[in-house]
Amino acid sequence: MKEAYLPGILAAALLASSAVWTTGCSPAQEKGTAIHFWALGAEGENVQQLVPEFERRNPGIHVQVHAIPWTAAHEKLLTAYAGNSLPDVFQLGNTWIPEFLTLHAIEPLDTMAAQSRIVRPDAYFSGIWETNRADGRLYGVPWYVDTRVLFYRTDILARAGFTHPPRTWDEWDQICRRIVETGGPEEHFAMLLPTSEWAPPVILGMQTGSALLKDDNCYGNFSGEQFHKAFAFYTEFFRRKYAPIGLMNVVNLYQSLAEGYFAMYISGPWNIGEFRHRLPAALQDKWMTAPLPGPDPGKPGVSLAGGSSLAIAASSTNKDAAWRLVEFLSEPAQQLTFYKLTGDLPAQVSAWNDTALAHNQYARAFFDQLNAVVSPPKIPQWEQIAMKVQDYAEIASRGTMSTEDALAALDRDVNVILEKRRWMIHAR
Repeated sequence: MKEAYLPGILAAALLASSAVWTTGCSPAQEKGTAIHFWALGAEGENVQQLVPEFERRNPGIHVQVHAIPWTAAHEKLLTAYAGNSLPDVFQLGNTWIPEFLTLHAIEPLDTMAAQSRIVRPDAYFSGIWETNRADGRLYGVPWYVDTRVLFYRTDILARAGFTHPPRTWDEWDQICRRIVETGGPEEHFAMLLPTSEWAPPVILGMQTGSALLKDDNCYGNFSGEQFHKAFAFYTEFFRRKYAPIGLMNVVNLYQSLAEGYFAMYISGPWNIGEFRHRLPAALQDKWMTAPLPGPDPGKPGVSLAGGSSLAIAASSTNKDAAWRLVEFLSEPAQQLTFYKLTGDLPAQVSAWNDTALAHNQYARAFFDQLNAVVSPPKIPQWEQIAMKVQDYAEIASRGTMSTEDALAALDRDVNVILEKRRWMIHAR
């Protein structure tokens, strides 16, 4: 399905078009093929260390890497699109792919991938691969992956009588109750669930099988039975005082965990390094990671399929050379090198056989979880919808609206966001 430009996207792009961010080629690069590659944040800074090997293998192809801060990336990409100056290759958060597909800004990669020995569906975590597909076609190649798992204090769980992390929602509830009961007189909680994060309620909803939206992703389905069950479970963490409402007493996440203010936290792979560096030495053997518990015994709890992908601009005049760069960065050996530089988890499954990951006890939970991930709805409006989920999750957690009223209001707001999508589909 192809849609017209979303008003917000088009407006942002046109307003910024007079200030397109461009780069030029040096005289030396003009002699060969110059590929412009935009990478974001620390990835943009570190990927430059891989470029010399690519250029050695591909004489005559020169790569210009531009590191763009994550906070400016979305606007800069839209600006470049409006000015017809997108780079040949660029990094996209995988939830951005539907938006840039709507703009017809990214090249379908099926033909190139079909001829590749490196970029193959069976080489990747299936849930991650699927985030890069839309309308039956491939538009991005997973570069690195992330998802959310449970970080927890093993000693606090042991004091509560548990030698393992929760594996089901029922166990999760039991562990939380016991932690709160056995924690002593000082204020403490079992979980930290920041109401400024939309991921936890969405993950719980996906664990119950909710599609979140319905009718070709044209209407909200948050009032449906499956999401209602998950949302009610989420709000119980606050009603039963298993989790604090807000972050007033959490000045420093790591210090609060070290002090036992909370014992469990849902987070991503970036916190492996942070926990190693920020928790006191005496606690380094007292924390661990685990896949998220699910509602049903014997079934893994799913989590979000996250990470970043590599896309090729539809407007690129160097698509063959650009694909060579994508293939190179997708090689398991390059992904391992990149992991060692950045801590970003490899998208290629075979890279996880290396001792750097196979012997990392904290990464093991992520490998297990990455085999049970799903993506949110693949529509350009998803990030707007996610913010609405976050808003109503906070309202319900504070008890100012009932679960039923909050979800009904959420559906109404989501239906407004999706109004143009309905119009475009019905106009076809």
